[in-house]
Amino acid sequence: MGCDGGTIPKRHELVKGPKKVEKVDRNAERAAKWKYCALSQEKLRRPIVSCEMGRLYNKDAIIEYLLDKTADRPNMEVVTHIRGIKDIKELNLTDNPEWAGERSNTKGDVYEDLHCGMFICPVVGLEMNGKHRFCYLQTCGCVFSDRALKEIKTDICHKCGDLFKDEDLVVLNGTKEEGEKLREKMEQKRAKAKTKKSKKSKAAETVATPSESKDDTKGPEVDGTESSRQTDGESSQSDVAGTSSSTEGSKLSKSAASKRSVQEMTEKSEVFKSLFTTHSSAKRTKAQTSNWVTHTPYHF
Repeated sequence: MGCDGGTIPKRHELVKGPKKVEKVDRNAERAAKWKYCALSQEKLRRPIVSCEMGRLYNKDAIIEYLLDKTADRPNMEVVTHIRGIKDIKELNLTDNPEWAGERSNTKGDVYEDLHCGMFICPVVGLEMNGKHRFCYLQTCGCVFSDRALKEIKTDICHKCGDLFKDEDLVVLNGTKEEGEKLREKMEQKRAKAKTKKSKKSKAAETVATPSESKDDTKGPEVDGTESSRQTDGESSQSDVAGTSSSTEGSKLSKSAASKRSVQEMTEKSEVFKSLFTTHSSAKRTKAQTSNWVTHTPYHF
C-alpha cells in the first residue's frame, strides 16, 4: 500500500464511491438564456427576434434554419414550432448605458459584473439579466419588465404608443409552466386561423355557384326575345344614320368656315397678315432660291 514517511490515507482516497451528480449553476444557466441565441448558442446581437414561446434568437440563425431545414444543427427541437418568418417577431430593445461591451476587461484588471445585462426596461430601468421577469408585445415588439406593466396599467405601449391587449403579451424565457401555457395559446391561435381560412374558401365557393346558375337560367329567355330586339335595333340604326348625316354636314360647314385663310380676312391689317408665312413678303422668287449644289448658309 505504500504509506512511506508516515502518511495516513483517508477512506475516500482508497475506496471509490459513486460519482456525484454535477449540478448546474442556476444563475449561470439563467444568464446564458439572456446572452446567447437559443438555436446557434452564439452571443446575441442585433437584430434579435423571439418566437411565440418567448425564446431569444439571432435573426440570422433563424433565416438560415428556414432556408435549409435538413441541415444537422444542435438544439433543433427548440425551433420545430417555427414554420416561417411570420412566426417570429423582431424585438424593439432598449440599450443599457452601463453596458461597456465585451472587450472592456481585456487586461483583467477591472471588475467585471457578469450579471450586467445588455438591455434594460425603458420604464423602470431593470436590467435583462434573468433576475427579473420581462415580456414583449406581439403587436410592436417592444420589451418591458413585468413590474412596469403592473405599476402602470394601460392599453397603450409605453415606448411607441400602439394599442395592445393582454393576449398580445408573451413572457421571455419563462418557466416550464409558462412555456406550456404559451404552447397551448399558440396551438389555439393557429387552429382559429385555419378555421377562418376554411370558412373564407367555402364562402367563395358558395358565391361562385349561384352566379353560374343565374347565367344558365337567363340563356333561353335571350333566345326568345332575340327577334324582337333585332327589329328594334334596325329601326334605331336607321334613325341614328339620319341624325348622324345631318350632324356631319353641319360639322363640315363649320370646319370650312374656320379654315378660311388669314390673308382673305378684310378686317385684319397688313401688319398682322405679314406675321404668317402665307404673306407675299415671306415668299421667295426663283432668283432667291438656291440650288442643292451651291447651297451654303452664306447664300443669302
